[in-house]
Parts: sequence; structure tokens; C-alpha cells
Amino acid sequence: MKPIVRVKCIKHIYPDRTEVSVCGLDFSVIRGERVVILGPNGAGKTTLLFHILGLLSPTEGEIEVMGMVPHRDFKKLRRQIGVVFQNVDEQIIGPRVYDDIAFTPLNDGKSREEIDRLVRDISEELGIEELLDKIPHYLSGGQKKKVALAGALINRPEILIMDEPFDGLDPKSKQELIEYLNQLNRKKGMTLITTTHDIDLVPQIADTVYVLTDGNIVSKGSPLEVFSKIDVLKRANLEPPILMELFRRLSKRGYDMGIPINIDEAEKKIVQIIEGSD
Repeated sequence: MKPIVRVKCIKHIYPDRTEVSVCGLDFSVIRGERVVILGPNGAGKTTLLFHILGLLSPTEGEIEVMGMVPHRDFKKLRRQIGVVFQNVDEQIIGPRVYDDIAFTPLNDGKSREEIDRLVRDISEELGIEELLDKIPHYLSGGQKKKVALAGALINRPEILIMDEPFDGLDPKSKQELIEYLNQLNRKKGMTLITTTHDIDLVPQIADTVYVLTDGNIVSKGSPLEVFSKIDVLKRANLEPPILMELFRRLSKRGYDMGIPINIDEAEKKIVQIIEGSD
């Protein structure tokens, strides 16, 4: 399938002459794929996202999103791409939650009746109807994330980009967000591109994982493929998910059960060993 996002060795020069590049392996995303980008701070993750969004234009390299060049076709693409930034306080600008969620369709010239329907629908979907008249400043971190997500999804974009969406969320809120995002992907075919430091969550939210370090894409593959390359992860100052590391150590001790990618798989493998030894 032809990718809907394609990035090849881009470089951006900021006004202070600082150069940031993302090279190495090509970055590509096919429609309906769940992609996670991993890497330490300063690796180039945000630079990559900003180029995809059209917020930065490359000095060198190639970038294409849905057949368009993002920084040139920003107005056309903004209706097709939703985004949740890491610091949602900079993203939420409305005096009330309702106003913030309604911002995009209002600027698109939609009628008040249609805007109200869209706001009510997405708020019900995310379970934040009771927040619509609240002042965003006084919301909890998890509530702010949901408000930002509602604003990103109100136009039902084809691509949703999220920069560290799990930061500051408690375990229950993280799992609720994971289930919701996977439902968007599974039922609506939405393409998801996510950066995260929460590496233990990656197997639940990724079909494909990219690893960046020092401006280079050094690894690409399924979560199992990427997390099996321990040397590559260590060069990027990353550790594999704790479940995978546990089963890798058990394998070294002679208990080769394969490598699970989630807790359900791990449970099945352990039960098989226990029942087999009875």
C-alpha cells in the first residue's frame, strides 16, 4: 500500500542557525496503521512531528502527507490531521471547555447547530459532557488531555498525531485512553502516530515502532522485532518493556517460552508451563 505519510532525511535550520535533522531509515506510515516513535529527549521526535504537521518546513529532504507537502498545503491538511501536543495547556485556548472544543468547526464556518451537535457528540464519546461549562484552567491533567483530544477529533480527521499523550495520567486513565485510541483505529480506521516515553505501553498501541537517536532513525519494525534488538535500544538509552525483559531472562535460564508482547500473552505462557509441570 502507498504510504499516506512519507519522510526522507529532512533537515531544518532554526532562526538562530541551529540545525536539526532526522535521517537514517525512511519514515513511512500506511493508512490505518498505529505507529509509535521512541527516542530520548533531543532525538528529533518533535521535529519529525512538526514537519508532518506542516509547522516546520525542511531545508533539505522530502516529506509528503496524503499526497501533499505539509507546510505548503497546511490549510488543506489541517482538516485531515488532529493533534494533541505534549503540553496541552498551550493548546487549550477557549474560555470554557465548550468553546475550546468548538474552535475548529467555528473557524471552518459551520453553523451553530452543527457545531453544537459535533461538540455534544465528541464530548459524550469521551465522557466529558459535564465539563463543557467548566473553565479549562481548573481541570485536572487527565481532564485537560481529554479536552485537547476532543478538539483534535471533532472534525473526525484521518490522522491523529499525539506527542507524549500518557504523560501525567494515572494507570486507569492510561488504560482508558489506550482502549479509546485502539477503538478509533479498529472501528474508524484512523491512523495513529504517537511519541511516548512509556515504553511498557508500546506493545498495546503500536503496529510499527521507530527508534530515533541523535537525529537518526536507527530501527523500524513490530514491537517484538524492535525490542529484541537490545544493543540498538541501549544506544538510544532505552530499555525493552519489562515483560519482554523478564521472559528474555527466563529464556537464558532455560525456560524458553517465547517473548510475549502483552500481559495476556504472558499469562498464557506461564499457565502453560505450570500446567505442563503438574
